[in-house]
Amino acid sequence: MPTLITTKQRLGTATALAICLAPMPLLAQEEPEEQENAAQQEEVSATPIPLVPSEPTWDSFHGQLNAQKYSPLDQINADNVGELEKAWEVHTGDVSDGSGELPASVWSATPVFANDTLYIGTPFYRILALNPATGEEKWSFDTESSLEALTQPVLKNRGVAYWQADDPEDGESCQKIVYMGTMDAQLFALDADSGERCENFANNGVLDVNQWNDTNDVWPLSLLQPPTVVGDRLILGWAGMDWAYEQAPPGTVFAINARTGEREWTFQALSDEVREQSGTANVWTHMSADEELGLVYLPVSSPSPNFWGGNRSDEVPLATSTTALDIETGEVAWSRQWVHHDIWDYDINAAPTLMDITVDGEEIPALIQATKMGFLFVVNRETGEDVWPIEERPVPGGDGNVEGEVYAPTQPFPTKPAPLLDQSEKPEVWALADAVSFGECSALWDDLWYEGLYTPPTTEGAGTMGYPITAGGVQWGGVAFDPESQTAIVNTSHIVQTLKLYDREAYDSANRSSGNESGFASQEGAPYGILLEIAQNWLGMPCWEPPFGELVALDMSTGDIKWRRPVGASQQHGFFMPESWGSPTIGGPAVTAGDIIFIGASMDAKVRAYSLETGEQLWSDQLEAPSVSNPAVYEYEGRQYVAFIGGGNTILKDQVGDQIAVYALPE
Repeated sequence: MPTLITTKQRLGTATALAICLAPMPLLAQEEPEEQENAAQQEEVSATPIPLVPSEPTWDSFHGQLNAQKYSPLDQINADNVGELEKAWEVHTGDVSDGSGELPASVWSATPVFANDTLYIGTPFYRILALNPATGEEKWSFDTESSLEALTQPVLKNRGVAYWQADDPEDGESCQKIVYMGTMDAQLFALDADSGERCENFANNGVLDVNQWNDTNDVWPLSLLQPPTVVGDRLILGWAGMDWAYEQAPPGTVFAINARTGEREWTFQALSDEVREQSGTANVWTHMSADEELGLVYLPVSSPSPNFWGGNRSDEVPLATSTTALDIETGEVAWSRQWVHHDIWDYDINAAPTLMDITVDGEEIPALIQATKMGFLFVVNRETGEDVWPIEERPVPGGDGNVEGEVYAPTQPFPTKPAPLLDQSEKPEVWALADAVSFGECSALWDDLWYEGLYTPPTTEGAGTMGYPITAGGVQWGGVAFDPESQTAIVNTSHIVQTLKLYDREAYDSANRSSGNESGFASQEGAPYGILLEIAQNWLGMPCWEPPFGELVALDMSTGDIKWRRPVGASQQHGFFMPESWGSPTIGGPAVTAGDIIFIGASMDAKVRAYSLETGEQLWSDQLEAPSVSNPAVYEYEGRQYVAFIGGGNTILKDQVGDQIAVYALPE
């Protein structure tokens, strides 16, 4: 039975199975200010308006609040996209490869087009306002934030958010505002026209979000992802430090007044008891919202520590979930947990994409939630109920060697769409990688435990095979959607990782090293530290068969795959591999009414255009570093543009940049 949680339920006993219809504690906390809409929270529109944008907008992280990453522009189409040329480029200077005093930079910002301006945040926590036709700077603002890796191993930024008043006051500043956060938990609000601080927002234009960090405050509430703007509210999540502590700041989401910075409500993903002994289950990526239904949709991450859960053996029903909140009050409307007792770091890491689809003749207000597991869960966004059946199926239990651990007997599996990769058995060893390493890959495969998806972590042998685990499946770029053809587009990575638990004594005596999202991690306070690595041979070649990444199109009226193809090219030791092998990807696609898919995301630092209908590659260009952000599509003075950030991510490869590259058809 699927796990569907609503506000009308209450928390049950600790002995209830995670697969049951779980009761729901009231975890949204209203602030002392009087809330006038309590009586309205049950009044949900039964007939939501279609989500097809009436005007071309790209004013948020995923293009629009519904996270479709769709543009109705069709000036660039399948017939002429091959003629695209670079209209302009800018190098910000805000880049570090980590070889000097500064940590490496990771730049995943989506350019935001609003107010006839392109707004961009940099990993040095500066905001740029650029002319969208030329790249000429209108203004810039330096937050003067400390460039320290406080919660991340790198300097990281995913851009800015934009808000404007419905009823602007003549002669008043800050009727249009650009927001950006910093790693040390400061949220800046600037007048979108001038770049001056909004003095009526919080403390002279700066909100200290860390003032609300009141439990297990071992790190600041890093604001790496721009807020989600819904009406006159900013819905604000935060990021922390992966795999570091057993007890960590517990997941909270704050609703903040867009004009003043005052907190209106707080959502907590964990119960008071679990908050004290565990932590996280935060929302570190963007959210989506349906303003007609009055709901904001949260992709909630896993609790801490990530790879051992003996400190949280009772139910934690909102962790690793999609949770819908009432925008006015922050109360839970419904929630679906996608991983019970998550001990794999299967954070729900992408905003669910909202879409209106026709299934068996019925019009359905739906959402699709992409996951690290390579699953795509599709539910009614109004109620949380299945569109196609989602089944609870038995999964492997533990090996008896992990102290205090408990294991969920079943996990949710979607029946449609089909999984993006086959997790039922070990992937085939890549014969080429095995041959050149004299059987190293085969030997590793023999020593790894794998009984399919959800094989638990172990202390034995080489550990557990993770396929996929933290780096695989779908990352935070999420799913794009073309509302005209009801086609969903998603990029997925095929990556095998190895995960081993070390008891505290063995961990403390190990020769430890770590990188960005790999290597040893302490899980301090827990009985076990971890070692997480990519399954590769001594040459750095993946031990599993290609393709290593794919682009997939799905017919959302049937849930069937329309086409799939390798995307990008892998790169090792300076050499590009055949494009038929594909590439792991970070970042997501955009789709347009011109039947074009735009995407960067690959190791080879190219940006590409594909046919929405067939998947054929129609255009590409080379950037200075991988474009690990979502592209932006906009129109200015009658000309259509596509903007990419060439910023790089050291998880993908050691190549970073500071390039903004914007393309258009020849004039």
